[in-house]
Amino acid sequence: MARILIIDDERAIRNTLREILEYEDYQVDDIDNGIDGLDLIRKNDYDLVLCDIKMNKMDGMEVLSEGLNIRPDLPFIMISGHGTIETAVEASKKGAFDFISKPPDLNRLLITVRNALEKKDLVTETRVLKRKVSKTREMLGNSLALERIKDTIDKVAPTDARVLITGANGSGKELVARWLHEKSNRANSVLIEVNCAAIPSELIESELFGHEKGSFTSAVKQRIGKFELASGGTLFLDEIGDMSLSAQAKVLRALQENKISRVGGEKEIEVDTRVIAATNKDLQKEIEAGNFRMDLYHRLSVILIHVPHLAERIEDIPVIAQNFCEEICNDYGIPVKKITDSAMEALKKLPWTGNIRELRNMIERLIILSDKVITDSDVRTHASPLSVSSDSENNILPATVNFDSYANFQEYKDAVEKDYIKYKLEKNNWNVSKTADDIDIQRSHLYSKIEKYGLKRAE
Repeated sequence: MARILIIDDERAIRNTLREILEYEDYQVDDIDNGIDGLDLIRKNDYDLVLCDIKMNKMDGMEVLSEGLNIRPDLPFIMISGHGTIETAVEASKKGAFDFISKPPDLNRLLITVRNALEKKDLVTETRVLKRKVSKTREMLGNSLALERIKDTIDKVAPTDARVLITGANGSGKELVARWLHEKSNRANSVLIEVNCAAIPSELIESELFGHEKGSFTSAVKQRIGKFELASGGTLFLDEIGDMSLSAQAKVLRALQENKISRVGGEKEIEVDTRVIAATNKDLQKEIEAGNFRMDLYHRLSVILIHVPHLAERIEDIPVIAQNFCEEICNDYGIPVKKITDSAMEALKKLPWTGNIRELRNMIERLIILSDKVITDSDVRTHASPLSVSSDSENNILPATVNFDSYANFQEYKDAVEKDYIKYKLEKNNWNVSKTADDIDIQRSHLYSKIEKYGLKRAE
């Protein structure tokens, strides 16, 4: 049910408008002056405002300007008993949806209200869809590590140099790759993404290089591979550390000769594709273990960019958290909630095992479960039970943690990650697929973590 606010200093007009709108099943509030009207706009989530122009205390045009500063997408319908074309034009210039003269015509009023509400819904839906379609977000933060990354992107993007991006899951490697493409000379062409960990090893070559009809049992028609589709643009190979050795050999050849051959085909196809790769693995160790080709590593790592863990740049948490708060509130169509300074400090003290992705999930959870102001108490209450002790009033970290038992930050982080994964596995009755979806990582990565930490299901 749409909620409408009427601001008018004439009681008779307010009563008439309220009666008409409530009969149409709208929820209506009314007030007799602009100052109190603005206070209501700040406190409540209105879908539409009907505002008189000539009022005591505050002119309707001022209310319009201030109201749009508070809620830029809130539609205003201005009403006046002294309506002129000049007044209507001025109201439109200031952002009003429409102008209606007093006494209002019933049919025109209802049509205008309906159109204004439909426009508001369309604006909200468009914003959400644009955000879903365009995954290139701002790189938020002012830490030295992030400034270095931005500087490197500015220098490297205009070239065709290959880039290898390293960093933990959820740290923002994909975002770095997108900005390398957006700031490159290939920005008007395509950016093709391939998650090497999500494609079975027997299909990765077909995915990257394509195949000819009949080249294998299920090849019922010719398929164009990602290298060919990305020609003239950028190919982002995410989690390249999970690529099979046979596929690595073909990728190496494509990088050396700028030519590919489809599976089952003999023809060589020239491609002009810039390759950006990313991994959460230590490729040097993978090379030593025989899982990754050294020559491919050197081909890919012309430029190395390491994306630091969120816990290594906690000074960026407030600006990232605030941005997520505004974005999520706008997606939900609710007023932006305030995060108190103490809540920000509480967020900074959490061990962010899930990185920026975990921070976004946390902010969304706080928005849903908290009141209009998010406090440090809300953070303690709604954070992961493994990260927060709800009994602690002054310390966000669990009182039982003995920090002296850890030699370094990585050792502590591994211990927390192990406990977190074990908790999630047990919660999901050791259903690996469900757990991988729950904590938002690839299933292959979860298997690697289980093996790394020696986790076993209790008999």
